[in-house]
Amino acid sequence: MTRLYNRVALIGLGLIAGSMALAMKRAGLAGEIVGTARSAETRAIAAEIGLCDRIVDTSVEAVKGADLVVLCVPVGAMEAVARDIAPHLMPGCTVSDVGSVKRAVIDAVGPHLPETTHFVPAHPLAGTEHSGPRAGFAELFENRWCLLVPSEGTPDAPIANLRALWEGMGANVDEMEADHHDLVLAVTSHTPHLIAYTMVGVADDLRRVTDSEVIKYSAAGFRDFTRIAASDPTMWRDVFLSNKEATLEILGRFTEELFALQRAIRTGDGEHLFDYFTRTRAIRRSIIEAGQDTEAPDFGRGSKKT
Repeated sequence: MTRLYNRVALIGLGLIAGSMALAMKRAGLAGEIVGTARSAETRAIAAEIGLCDRIVDTSVEAVKGADLVVLCVPVGAMEAVARDIAPHLMPGCTVSDVGSVKRAVIDAVGPHLPETTHFVPAHPLAGTEHSGPRAGFAELFENRWCLLVPSEGTPDAPIANLRALWEGMGANVDEMEADHHDLVLAVTSHTPHLIAYTMVGVADDLRRVTDSEVIKYSAAGFRDFTRIAASDPTMWRDVFLSNKEATLEILGRFTEELFALQRAIRTGDGEHLFDYFTRTRAIRRSIIEAGQDTEAPDFGRGSKKT
């Protein structure tokens, strides 16, 4: 694999950054990978396990001489990081991110970056419920999608280089406009996470069902909810606050659908329920056929890659 960048700076060292570092090393995509994180404990763990070629104490130190800088911090922290690093970015470097929301990131980060840099926001649609530098693994992005959301007027070369990087790490790559990205992700990720958090919260509040019964008799559906609801709370708080309009729109649609199902159950309308479940089952089949999940009994989640 061709080296695409001489020095990559990863700001934040959680699951995504750790997996990027390991995937880039495996494929020889970067000459040097420099990492940093706000927490001294995180930096110490990353250094101990050899996650990057160098671990430094500050983001300012990390970006010096880097031709690619990737913001891997929660969306709510990106503006402060961009403000800090902006005066120290190498002319001609590419700045990207891995945030789950794109319009808010563009509005927060873009104005702080010098005109001599290229801003190419990105979002790898991959992850697990685990977090921290030990959670990463090189295969995380294989056959998963990464969406690039380049700023208007960005030259072709930086976009093509970043596309090649993500493809080199195993991802399928597509480009998307920021507002459309946020609506799509509100459907496919953000609202499902909110529903999972809510269902787990309902089980916790329903005192007629004891905690031990919830844990002991969890069926597959509830187990999947708890897996999703175990995701990083800081990240998801920032996602919902940053993608407010799209999430509220999809939640409104969800509420309408839920009321229709309530009515069908109340009135004994089995035909409506059967037709609805048949249609949604077909969507599940399409996801499997697209290679984005598996029919294995554990849904492919029997290892660290869950």
